[in-house]
Amino acid sequence: MASDDPFAFENENAVPASEDVERPAATENDPELVERVLEAMRTVSDPEIPVNIVELGLIYELIANKDGIVYVEMTLTTPACPVAGALPGQVRDAIAAVEGVNDVGVKLVWSPPWDKDRMTEEAKLELGLI
Repeated sequence: MASDDPFAFENENAVPASEDVERPAATENDPELVERVLEAMRTVSDPEIPVNIVELGLIYELIANKDGIVYVEMTLTTPACPVAGALPGQVRDAIAAVEGVNDVGVKLVWSPPWDKDRMTEEAKLELGLI
């Protein structure tokens, strides 16, 4: 069945976006917690690409407030990614282990779609793209 939505994926192996994770109410981010969470997320990599998810540009939004509530919107390189079912859980587990984190929500999104322009220069260099 065709869709008018340019971001609708019809691949039977595609993983749907997360609908049940809510973005927390706007509060002030805790800069120190944000840094610790980013470091934790840098320990998570797509096993098919030897670069961590932060450098790959898979993290679209990070909220880490002073109450220890962390919210992440992330994507994957493709909806049919073989680790699509596991990677958001790995991200959640890495963040949950950070001191000061009391609650974690990881939302998988497909819009906007990921492309290599989201990668850091270091990631592009590592992968031989520049």
